[in-house]
Amino acid sequence: MRFSQRIGKTIAQKLVQRETIDNDLRISLWNAVTAVYFDRVTFMRRLPNYTKNSSLKRMMWDLWQHLFKQPVDRIPLSFSDCKNQLRKWFFQAEWYEVFDFIEACVEYGPSDFQRDFVVECNFYLNRESSAYRFVNNRISEITSEEEIEEVERAISDSTIFFGAREHLSCALRLMNDRAEPDFRNSIKESISAVESVVISIVGNDKATLGKALNEMERNWNLHKALKNAFSVLYGYTSDEGGIRHALLEESTITKADARFMLVACSSFVNYLIELHEK
Repeated sequence: MRFSQRIGKTIAQKLVQRETIDNDLRISLWNAVTAVYFDRVTFMRRLPNYTKNSSLKRMMWDLWQHLFKQPVDRIPLSFSDCKNQLRKWFFQAEWYEVFDFIEACVEYGPSDFQRDFVVECNFYLNRESSAYRFVNNRISEITSEEEIEEVERAISDSTIFFGAREHLSCALRLMNDRAEPDFRNSIKESISAVESVVISIVGNDKATLGKALNEMERNWNLHKALKNAFSVLYGYTSDEGGIRHALLEESTITKADARFMLVACSSFVNYLIELHEK
């Protein structure tokens, strides 16, 4: 994480990369293609480095014919030239074309390489917070646009509840920190955002979240089912891995847990803000 991000001087990160690919993810996916396919290519003894004599001849043929819809007699004779041409295209391609390409690599590449490539791509897609993963050898969206909008709206709309905005921004940074992601404290910051809004609305800085939610149910028309649901989530953060109270030194908390809590808490913050405005 850059210094400007750590001190909050730059715009907060997005929940995920959706309908986009940043430079880090693009490079990582190309490195996966290189490691799994190009670095493993073999050639017949005669005419080394010729595409037609390589173990990836069929893959190149299918890419040109089915993905690029180009004449196969335009495939470069030299495998090095072939790889360089693909590389030039890859780093200029639109985000969706990149995903078409890596999906095609799974479909047209040697079957022995398929699992390794999917595993490596999914590792990078997760690390770089992409909204997409390989599922059953097809690129699938695993985080919806609605979830992303909930988080971004909560951060941008919480201007009158400055504490909530800071907590959610911090939760997002902690979850997406590529060097040292901190899922435990990301969840803590997410729940703290809700606490901040609820306590601010009821006007009692000394109230616990549970008592503040009860007061909102009585005086602010907070639906009982919503209150109970969030009380259960609050209980989870108090017990699972000792997130809030550090009861355990080790935890099984994952990025999926942190993302779920961030989305859930952002949605609840948005609801509370609308309730307050009414």
